[in-house]
Formats: sequence, structure tokens, C-alpha cells
Amino acid sequence: MHRRIPAALAAAATLVVAGCGGGDGGAKSPPATDIAGPGTGAGKTLTVWYMNGDLSDAAVAAIDRQFTQETGATVHVQIQQWDDINTKITTALAQNDPPDVIEIGNTDVALFAATGGLSDISGPAKTMAQGQSWLPGLVGPATVGGRLYAAPLFAGERAVVYNKKIWSDAGVTAPPATLAEFTADLDKIKAAHPAPDFSAFYMPGQYWFGGVQFVWDAGGQLATRTGDRWTGALESPQAQQGLRAWKQFQNTYSTVASRNLFNLSPDYNAVFAQGKTSAILNTSVNAVLKIKPSLKGHLGTFPFPGARAGTNQPVFLGGSDLAIAAKSPHQALALAYLKTATSTAAQTGAIAGIDGWTPISAQLIDQTSGSRSDLLKAFSAAAKRSVATPASPGWATIESDKSLQAFFGDISTGKSAIPDAARSFDQHLTQALNAAQ
Repeated sequence: MHRRIPAALAAAATLVVAGCGGGDGGAKSPPATDIAGPGTGAGKTLTVWYMNGDLSDAAVAAIDRQFTQETGATVHVQIQQWDDINTKITTALAQNDPPDVIEIGNTDVALFAATGGLSDISGPAKTMAQGQSWLPGLVGPATVGGRLYAAPLFAGERAVVYNKKIWSDAGVTAPPATLAEFTADLDKIKAAHPAPDFSAFYMPGQYWFGGVQFVWDAGGQLATRTGDRWTGALESPQAQQGLRAWKQFQNTYSTVASRNLFNLSPDYNAVFAQGKTSAILNTSVNAVLKIKPSLKGHLGTFPFPGARAGTNQPVFLGGSDLAIAAKSPHQALALAYLKTATSTAAQTGAIAGIDGWTPISAQLIDQTSGSRSDLLKAFSAAAKRSVATPASPGWATIESDKSLQAFFGDISTGKSAIPDAARSFDQHLTQALNAAQ
């Protein structure tokens, strides 16, 4: 999932990283190379931190049983609360008796890797993947300076959630296959609902998760890296094209009042449940159904169509990774745990089978698609085309200071011309992403 990092922690972490040295802007983490073999963990206990609310007790138990059967080791699970979790992880990694394996939000891995707190698992990664192509949106943020510091655990992505009745009443009876069909459908819905407080598609102007999809779909990037240096890239022609498309879509199909709002204020699930929009870009249908259970059976989902025929827009892929504490005395066993959690059996049986999360590779998504509901299939399909956020500890600053929200909001409202907004934000990106160099 997308993890919110307090600004104070981001600043503190940057100071720690800046003092560590090293060509990648941080301390060099020791490599973990040998995966514990069958039966080698007898009499040993591995401590694993999981986050509250991510995996169910049943899913965790299934992974742990498989690990114990494979190694003979037992697992001591400690469930952590979200409040101030990144400070707690930072403290734990600095101690001599840290947890062996820690669940970390995928976009946060670089923050802890840069301090030298996580083991480099690049060597055994291919063995752990066991022929799978891990999703770029999960492993990309965990890859710092070309080295991998965490293995993917599960994915969470965004797809279009729409109200079938509103669509059918407007004469739209099937989800679109192309972007042109999509906008034509929204035009029909907009014409059928001319009220100024109704959005054919509610896409708040500060909702950067939606905005970056347009940038990536046009071939643009948030930032590029040359050697050890990051450079903001929103002034590129491709990114500019994506930003123009974003503004046109947002201004055309979402209300004027939404242009300077984030998706949580007001909650876009409530906007949808109240019938004030026909569609939103969301990570699931659960929040909508919790507000209005009577919508069950009236919802549909599909990946947001891309500008190129036959494609979907690339998504910001949230989710979690599993990392090994560099000071763990059980490196081989910890690698074995990561291998278990990323295995086909655990991913199909526990991650997708029990909890309904999207598994971590395109192959596993295809393998589990037949058992998923029609509503969930759209999310899995969307996950197959993802783009990673910059794997820099400075990304914590970008997430915490809400500058991405303000950037897209300024474009949507017209407060800043797109070239001017991009130029200013590129400067901020470049400074933040290189702060630890």
C-alpha cells in the first residue's frame, strides 16, 4: 500500500543517510546470499513483523506453516500498528537484536535501504523468483543503486469502479475497450446528468495517483536517474503530453469544485455511494459497499484504458515487500522465509486464495484469474502494467510534503500553466531525490 511518511521522519532519515557515505547515497548493506535448505532451521526461531490489517491471520499462518515444513524453523510473528511505524522500524534496524524479516510498504524500502539497515538480496533474487517475473511496481522502488533490498509480498492497484445502473440508464451497457470508447461513454453519462454537482467520472484534481497514470501512459516519467543523480522529468515532451491529457480529462468529467481537492476530502467513496458520480479510480469496491451495501451487484470494474489501443494505463502499484534486517543473525533462514512467501504455493494459496490480494507476478496473476470474481479480475489486469516510483530515500519527502497533490491541483485549477508547474516541480523533485547524495 501507499505508506504515508511523517515529514519529520523523512527529514531525519535524510540526515542519517547523508552521513553514511557510499556512492548510492547511503551505507552499503551486507549481501544475503545463502538460502537455508530443508531441515536446517530445526530448533531455531525467526521473528517476523507484519503490519496490522494487511494479511489475515489465516494467510500469515499458512505462510508460516509452509516455511516450517520446508526448514524446520518456527516463526514468531509480531503484528505492528501503523502509528509511527517508520520511526519504529528505523529504531529496530539500528539495534543489535532486530526482527529478522519486516513487512515494509513498497515505496518505503529505499528509505531504510539507504541507511544500511536492510540486507542486499540481489544475489538470491533469481532463485527466490523461481521463474516468475515480479511486478515492476513492487521491485522497482526496492531496487536502489541497482541492488535489490526486498522481495514483493502482495500488490494493491487501481481500476475503474462504476455504477452499472447509472451507465445503463445513459445507454451504456458494457465497459469500454479503448480510451475513445471510454470518453464517448462518459460524454453520454455527462449529458444525462447535467447537474453541476455530478461528475461523470469523479477525479479530484489533487489525486496524483490518477494523474501519474496519464504521465506514464504518454511515455513520461516523474524523474530519471543518470549515475547517482536523479533529475525531475516532468518537463519532457512525453510528460507534458500526459499532463495535458490529464487536465483535459479531469476538467471535462469531474466537477469544477473537485479541481483542488484530494480524494479523501471529501471521501470519494462517499461521493460515489451518494450517486454524485458514475465512476471513480479506486483500489477496491469494499469501501463503497461499506457505505452503501445496497450497491452490491450494481458495481462493475475495468482497468483504465490507455491511449494506445489494446493497452491499459500503467498504474501506481501499492503493496508490501518483505525485507531482511542487515543485523539479523539468521540471514539464510530469513532468505528462506522470503522464498516461501513469494512461492507459487503461498501466493496462490494465501495471498490470492485466502486474502484476495493481487499476487506478485504477471504469471501468478494469470494463474489465479480463473478463481477471482469479475470485480477483482479488473484490478489484477491493471497490476500487470505498472511503473515504479523513484527508488530514492528522498521519495519520502515527496510523499510526506504533499507536493504532488499541490502540483496536480495547480494544473487542474489552472493556477499554473503546465510548463511552469512542471519546471517548478522538477526543481523540487531533483532537490528532494538527491538530498542524500
